[in-house]
Amino acid sequence: MKKLFALILALAMVMALASCGNTASDSGTSGSTTPSTTESTDPNAGGGDQPGKGKTVAIAMPTQSSERWIKDGDNMKAQLEALGYEVLLQYAEDDPQQQVSQIENFVAQMVDCIVIAAVDSGALTTVEAQAKTAGIPIIAYDRLLMNTDAVSYYASFDNKGVGTAIAEYIVDAKDLEAARAAGESYTIEFFMGSPDDNNAVLLYEGIMEVLQPYLDDGTLVCKTGRTSFEETCILRWSQETAQQWCENYLSGFYADEDLDIACSAFDGFSYGIRSALEGAGYTEANWPLITGQDAELMAVKNIISGKQTMSIYKDTRLLAEKCVTMVNAVVNGSEPEINDTETYDNGVMVVPSYLCTPVAVDVNNYEELLVDGGYYTAEDLAG
Repeated sequence: MKKLFALILALAMVMALASCGNTASDSGTSGSTTPSTTESTDPNAGGGDQPGKGKTVAIAMPTQSSERWIKDGDNMKAQLEALGYEVLLQYAEDDPQQQVSQIENFVAQMVDCIVIAAVDSGALTTVEAQAKTAGIPIIAYDRLLMNTDAVSYYASFDNKGVGTAIAEYIVDAKDLEAARAAGESYTIEFFMGSPDDNNAVLLYEGIMEVLQPYLDDGTLVCKTGRTSFEETCILRWSQETAQQWCENYLSGFYADEDLDIACSAFDGFSYGIRSALEGAGYTEANWPLITGQDAELMAVKNIISGKQTMSIYKDTRLLAEKCVTMVNAVVNGSEPEINDTETYDNGVMVVPSYLCTPVAVDVNNYEELLVDGGYYTAEDLAG
């Protein structure tokens, strides 16, 4: 029955196959493909040195416009190939329909497993159902796949924990407790993630769980009044939009008063915020605290130079390794390691998950975490 389904679906998809985007051989990826982690896992859970021999895993990544997604794809591809799997790696370049087409083609080729980091999970429910009908397991990578029962497992970082770490950094760095006791205040503006990414919602919840009391009592003052997720979310995590917002804020609400804190959910936003601040004439003397996420190379260089205050370090080597163990277990008929069975409700089911721990990085610990940990070299950061 599975072979008949594959033949029918493949014939129906022949035109789509002709217009398919890049495959593993021409995906245009760059970056390190040699994983190195500080946490041990057993990628050979399926048994043998080459448990993936003769099997194919497809990886659907959202974009190559962010450094971290290139690293994620490269790391997974290298680790899966080391286990003997053939790997099809494609990037949708933030185009939901392109990602749908890519996954349709994976289903038509009857791959053994599909890993998806969604551009817009709402656009994928139909093709995910096709994969389930074909008997192909799906693992959600970093971004939860919503409103589907076709997803088997989820590998990610603790996304609410990311928001909590960002907010707690702000509380400590600005000593908000002392400011509250002294009747002082700081201005703050929020730049949150994409509304079609469930991670962004969880991150926002983590931030507000910590910062809302300080907003309520006036220790933090948001002059634009934009504090809800709907008012602060930025579609597709657009750096350009973040920069435009910040420029508008600085020329209007902050024309006569400095912005003290830019609470940014993503390093890409932080680059746009930096440009807006420089354009408005901010200097070292009044430069605000700027947060971020992903510890991208440019962000770490900005942290070293004082143009960004902190980021959240998410070791993509570790996340890729955890996902690879999930793939290997599922393909070979065993149960993967999970550490969360309650948090990630996608609207249809609670998805069994493995969550890695995020860590705040700043000028005080970047060498220990990133250089000594082998994520970047000193030459990378000096270049």
